[in-house]
Amino acid sequence: MKNKVIIGFFLCFIGGIGLMHFITKDVDFSERENRMLTQMPQFSFKNFVSGDFTKDFEEYVTDQFVWKGFWTGMKANAETLTLKKENNGVFLGNDGYLLERFERPEEQLQRNIDSLKYFSNKAKNSKAYFLLVPTSVEVYPDKLPLYAELYSQREIITSTDNQLNQSMPLINVTEKLMRKKDEPIYFRTDHHWTMRGAYYAYREVAKAMGFIPYEIDDFNIEEVSADFYGTFYTKANAPRYKPDKIEVFKPRFEVKYDVEYVDEGKSTTALYEPNFLSKRDQYSYFLNGNHSLVKISSTIKNGRKLAVIKDSYAHALIPFLVNHFEEVHVMDLRYYHMNPYKYLADHQINDVLFLYNVANFSKDTNLIWLKQ
Repeated sequence: MKNKVIIGFFLCFIGGIGLMHFITKDVDFSERENRMLTQMPQFSFKNFVSGDFTKDFEEYVTDQFVWKGFWTGMKANAETLTLKKENNGVFLGNDGYLLERFERPEEQLQRNIDSLKYFSNKAKNSKAYFLLVPTSVEVYPDKLPLYAELYSQREIITSTDNQLNQSMPLINVTEKLMRKKDEPIYFRTDHHWTMRGAYYAYREVAKAMGFIPYEIDDFNIEEVSADFYGTFYTKANAPRYKPDKIEVFKPRFEVKYDVEYVDEGKSTTALYEPNFLSKRDQYSYFLNGNHSLVKISSTIKNGRKLAVIKDSYAHALIPFLVNHFEEVHVMDLRYYHMNPYKYLADHQINDVLFLYNVANFSKDTNLIWLKQ
């Protein structure tokens, strides 16, 4: 009798979860995970036979599972009690740091290096530079749990530099960031660097590109948030970790901007969007988040134009660069699929900066758009 009661309770529980899944409306975007969620795949006989439908349906159920946040939180709390030091690829580090595992890259890294070499050979009228930024796990190995194993990001940076072979100078900021590691140069709960970390990289970019950077005292540093929980916090479900603060560097010198979000057809005079500070994705405070194409004009009249082809690490650094160029054009190849060479020629852009973090550059499939 006891076993029947347990079996009956289990069947009711599973059935109830299944019923709730089908009567609950699907969610398009997860504020908690800061990403679009998989929607119900379209069935076809061809997709079913190939196995694509089954794979897509599994992803759909995983993303749309009812009360997903509650169940993942329960899992994380149970793992914390068992002293587990990693969850969903994120190490539960020391001193409040969450750090993402970095594994040996696969073939995509080589494809991306080849795409950069292709760009360098084709964009004859542009001088291109590559800022390849290590993520926090490379700078803070001392914060990792005991026996955590990682692949060296320094090795990736060195290998990439050797392969580019000065056809596109690589700006290596690893040692600079290591020297500043006692300052808050990376968020503890997010995969991005802070604006302070971007400032130190900006000084190295200035050295490589031949302009004089501003000193840190040329900016007012304001704290705009003290309750930022980033992507690592979400992935690891680590409730005992404290939130990050967000700093912004605002010029003390006179300069004005016109920021045009080309994909949305709207303009503003601000490099920051305060509305995001009340949302989950507070990092989108910088440059209003991800866009395919952004054009920033400044009151700096020196005739210099720069194109930045990037991932989201660029958002905290571009506010420094716009103080040295008359125009800065920002392209995100995840969304911008037009011919970049025609764009550079049409807008008479001679300087190009590629800016990626090592983890993203190692696996991003969108640099293929450079081979047009």
